[in-house]
Amino acid sequence: MSYAATAALQAAVYQALRGSDALEALVGDAIYDAMPVAAPTGTYVSLGPEDVRDAGDMTGAGSQHDFVVSVLSGSDDANGFGAVKAAAVAVSEALETAELSLESGHLVGMWFQRARARRAENGAGRRVDLTFRARIDLGARS
Repeated sequence: MSYAATAALQAAVYQALRGSDALEALVGDAIYDAMPVAAPTGTYVSLGPEDVRDAGDMTGAGSQHDFVVSVLSGSDDANGFGAVKAAAVAVSEALETAELSLESGHLVGMWFQRARARRAENGAGRRVDLTFRARIDLGARS
C-alpha cells in the first residue's frame, strides 16, 4: 500500500472545486482545504476526512481513497437545506466532470459514493457530507 498520492489528490480536488463556476456562484470563494480559525458565515465547502486502502496488484502499486467534501451553513443561514443542497449538487457535478491531473500517480477514476444531509451539531446550521471514491495507479512495481 502507498499513501503517496494523497496530497496530490487533495490538491487536485481543491483546484477542481475552486475552478467550478457553478460552485463559485453559490459559495463565492468559501472553499476551504484548511478551515480558517473563525468559523465562516453563509454556505461554505470544506474538504474533510479521507480513508485510504491498498489497491495495488501484481502489475503495480495503487490506492483507493474514500474522501468527504462537506457543504455547511452557519447559523445565520439556518432557513433550511435549500442553499446547502444546491451547493452540494455543484460540488458533485464539479468532481464528476473534472479531468483531474495528479502530481503523483494517475487517477484511474472517481465515483460518487453517498451523501448525508443533516442539521449541524448545534442544530442551527445545515450540512451535507458527500463521499467520493478515487482509484489511483501509482506505477509499476519494481
